[in-house]
Amino acid sequence: MAFLRSISTNPATPVLRGDRVMLRTPSPGDYPQWAKLREESRSFLARWEPIWPADDLTKLAFRRRLRRYQREVRNGTGYPFFVFSSDGDTLLGGLTLSQVQRGVTQSAILGYWMGQPHAGKGLMTSAVRAVVGFAFDTLHLNRIEAACLPHNAASVRLLEKVGFSRQGYARKYLCIDGRWQDHLLFGLVRDDPRPQG
Repeated sequence: MAFLRSISTNPATPVLRGDRVMLRTPSPGDYPQWAKLREESRSFLARWEPIWPADDLTKLAFRRRLRRYQREVRNGTGYPFFVFSSDGDTLLGGLTLSQVQRGVTQSAILGYWMGQPHAGKGLMTSAVRAVVGFAFDTLHLNRIEAACLPHNAASVRLLEKVGFSRQGYARKYLCIDGRWQDHLLFGLVRDDPRPQG
C-alpha cells in the first residue's frame, strides 16, 4: 500500500476535471476495468498502438506498469492519467504526458488512447484540454508535442480542435501495429490560444 500513498498524495498528480470526464493517476484497483476495456477494444486499438506483449493484460503486467508510472511521477519525467466518466465510475481510456524535459526545453510528449465503446464522443478532447491546462498551469511547461498516423482523422481533428498545430512529418517515426510508420507531428506552446468547445 506504500505505492498508493506515495502516488496519490503527490501534489503534481491531482485529480483533473473536464467536461464529462475526470482524470486521475492509475491505481491497483483499476485493473479489472482496465483489462476488460483494453480486451474489448483490442482490434480497435491495434492499428494505432505498438504490438501488445503476450502478457499485456495480466495482473502482473499491470503491476509492472504501475511501478513504471510511480517511478516516472517520482522522477518528474511522466504523468499518467486514466480517463473516467465525470462520476469516476467508468474507465474510458488513458492519457500520458511523457518524456518531460526541464532546463531550456520545458516540454513533454502527449499520448492517449480511448476504449472503443467511448470513442467518437468528444470525451478525449475534454481530457486533453484538462491535461493541457495541467501541463502549462501546474507543471509550467512551455511546449507539448504529439504525433499521430496521417490516416487517423479522429486524432488529427482532436489535436487541432484543442489548439495543436501541424509542425512536421516524421518518416518511420514509431513502430505501430508491427510496422515502422510515418507520423504527423503536432505542437502546442504555452501562449498559443486554447480554443474551447
